[in-house]
Amino acid sequence: MVHSEVDAGEHKPLPLPPVNPLPFRQRLAAVREFSTGTARLRDAGGTVTAFTLGPRWLMPPMVLVTSPRGIRDVLATKDASVDKTTPVFEEMRRIIGANLADLPFEPWKPRRRTLQPAFTKQRVGEFGGHMSQAAQGLCEKWPSDGVVDLDGECRTLTLRALGRSVLGLDLEQRADDVAEPLRVALSYAIGRATRPVRAPRWLPTPARRRARAASARLHALTQDILRDCRADPSRVAPLVRALIAAQDPETGARLSDQEICDELIIFLFAGHDTTATTLTYALWSLGRHPDHQQRVAKEVAALPNRPLTPDDVAQLEFTVQVIRESLRLCPPAPTGTRMACRDVEVAGYRVPKGTMLVIGRMAVQQDPALWDDPLRFDPDRFAPEKFKALDRWQYIPFGGGPRSCIGDHFAMLEVTLALATIIRNTEIQSLDDEFPLALHFTMIAGGPIRARVRPRSG
Repeated sequence: MVHSEVDAGEHKPLPLPPVNPLPFRQRLAAVREFSTGTARLRDAGGTVTAFTLGPRWLMPPMVLVTSPRGIRDVLATKDASVDKTTPVFEEMRRIIGANLADLPFEPWKPRRRTLQPAFTKQRVGEFGGHMSQAAQGLCEKWPSDGVVDLDGECRTLTLRALGRSVLGLDLEQRADDVAEPLRVALSYAIGRATRPVRAPRWLPTPARRRARAASARLHALTQDILRDCRADPSRVAPLVRALIAAQDPETGARLSDQEICDELIIFLFAGHDTTATTLTYALWSLGRHPDHQQRVAKEVAALPNRPLTPDDVAQLEFTVQVIRESLRLCPPAPTGTRMACRDVEVAGYRVPKGTMLVIGRMAVQQDPALWDDPLRFDPDRFAPEKFKALDRWQYIPFGGGPRSCIGDHFAMLEVTLALATIIRNTEIQSLDDEFPLALHFTMIAGGPIRARVRPRSG
């Protein structure tokens, strides 16, 4: 675990992490190419490696961590010694607001206590009600033998399900107030955070104006959602209702309207953007592996011929394995960051206070030292006994430790129901051998993901 006094007592002082030997331009490119860059840094400098992108007054020194032990040391910390005070989270708070994903440790504690009861497995089941129906409706609109863009279709699907079952409105009618503003705001935040030289905050650059306008649209949408739910007690909006009713079990404090809106924005992002990418990747992968696709089809065919429900997920074991393998190969958040707020120990090294720790999630999940043939799509890696045998910290699509993603159960539920429903109804044949990747804040498809779709016979 992380220690706050790493050289205390009579122990030998710990060494500093080795400096990464990559030239500056290659380091900078690696940081900006989160999908593959962390593996290049790891291969050049080891599983714990230090590097810089500029003088300390412009950008904090960085340490990349890609070993299970090192990731555990960072993420399992239960105090503020390693905190979300990096430039990435600071920019995120400024642009889209303070929420559970970006708050520093002290304000995060009461927020997490307050929101945790809304995200238990039992409560999350209430949020998943419309996913099967939405996926069924999507399949019925597809051509009987034609080509679709899986990424665009999955984004439509997640908007539809999220809006109807969670927020109590038709988000498709306000799609322009969700997808584009999220992309603009979060792209600005990650771009500014990873740029060694940045314009002063007081300078009204065109990019900053666009980001602020996008944030204003997102806040206007969530304010409308909250106002309409308060005005109409009969509106079915389980997540909004849960946030309104949420109460800190220690203090009795409730969330302010501003706090509710800030949490709704991050939920819009996770429930739409990251869920759609995971579903797209899983469908594309099954479209390239007919044998795996047939196993999913057979598994779901064994269930009653009715819309799938959260209770059916326990019978969709292989479908869940497909999703876990998709999250391994294409984690929506390929990296994570924390700030060392005092000297800490990470995998036997001393990381000095003021260092930004970078968690190489994608690098550890595709490390050939940890995974057999790591780039091969193989859902059987996650068969129950094999899954149990994995090191807890070599597979972290939802993070780990106290600050793991609060919506992990919801995400898995939504993608499982959607994938099973689509494969029950449709045969997918992927038309492209590569899945292009892009990054705005999380990883997304870098272009259309074409597939031929046909109604499944029998």
